[in-house]
Amino acid sequence: MHRRQEMSSQVLARIGIIGAGFARTTQIPAFRACKGARVVALACAHLEHAEEVAREFEIEHPTGDWRELVGRDDVDMVSIAAPPPLHMEMALAALEHHKAVLCEKPMAMNAREAQRMTERGCEVGVLALIDHELRFQPARLKLREMLRRGDVGHVRHVGLTFRSDSRADTGREWDWWADKAQGGGILGAIASHVIDSFQWLLGAGVSEVCCNLATHVLERQHKSTGKAREVTSDDEANLLLRFGDSELTQRATGNVSLSMVEAGRPEHRLEIFGSRAALLLEGNGELWYARIGEGKWERIEAERGDLAEGMRDNEWARSFTAFSRRIVEALQEGRATVKGAATFEDGYKTQLVLDAARRSDESGCWAVVQEAGAGTRGRRQEQEAGDGSNGTYPYGLRS
Repeated sequence: MHRRQEMSSQVLARIGIIGAGFARTTQIPAFRACKGARVVALACAHLEHAEEVAREFEIEHPTGDWRELVGRDDVDMVSIAAPPPLHMEMALAALEHHKAVLCEKPMAMNAREAQRMTERGCEVGVLALIDHELRFQPARLKLREMLRRGDVGHVRHVGLTFRSDSRADTGREWDWWADKAQGGGILGAIASHVIDSFQWLLGAGVSEVCCNLATHVLERQHKSTGKAREVTSDDEANLLLRFGDSELTQRATGNVSLSMVEAGRPEHRLEIFGSRAALLLEGNGELWYARIGEGKWERIEAERGDLAEGMRDNEWARSFTAFSRRIVEALQEGRATVKGAATFEDGYKTQLVLDAARRSDESGCWAVVQEAGAGTRGRRQEQEAGDGSNGTYPYGLRS
């Protein structure tokens, strides 16, 4: 075993990254900090920008063509940090070259695309992951351990509040995030993390969702033209959830409130209420526990985790610092799995919930979470749910 670890540490994990926005502040510095890893190529739609970032981080091969990066023999894993409409095409191309893939969330534009990616990933048999890095936050792992140990009993209700003013400034320029057609909006950006976390923590799928999306900043100035351009993506999302039953849940419900346009102290709070006790996790990693009847919260010790050099100090960065190390270890050892990481299959299940949330927002009714291609049967179940059904059917199927 010691010999295997020694040999694997000598193998260089070579990473190619598509996208130079989010990757510049998170993925590149995190992978650069990993022993035995090197970012060897960077692709961006604008070659000048790719070259600028490559010079900053000493990346040897910048390119304006992502297909060139995917086809390189010296790339072991392709990290996709481009806008969502490109995710499926890029992931399928990388898999065709038998490259490992790390894909940003939301996984795809819809569940059909996510399903294609998942099926192809299974066929090729390489490492295929979604970047839900919060699974590697030490306090979140501690919370999951306490849930599995039965410290809160059966889960009755979960809640998550995310509040930021990062898009509240009307002077902020228009970018792809403002365009629904390009996958922009808080539902895909933040709710994807929320859904993944809940399903991973509870071991139960979301079965039905009621969603209301809102756009408060209606237009932004386009950088190139200087003219106002309509904002079509959502900057606020509110969701009600119903979960299927599991070992941890019994008729569990959820409440999610997300906003990128609310001033004040940024907030990222996850709450879980059970038949015995409750757990509360703050974004900064503070974990709290409260027993029924005591009327107070007790602080639970949990590490914050390491932070790679050059990254902004927040829960996302510290979580990705840990996640990147696990990815590199898997690449060095030739494994197609990372324990605890979100797989393409997990990403597909999250995408099913996001699709149902959009249907709910459009109809104004509860929507059943249904498998891609469920079609008429799924719509009939949504109509029944809208008529007062309180049942929870995992992925839209009744027993």
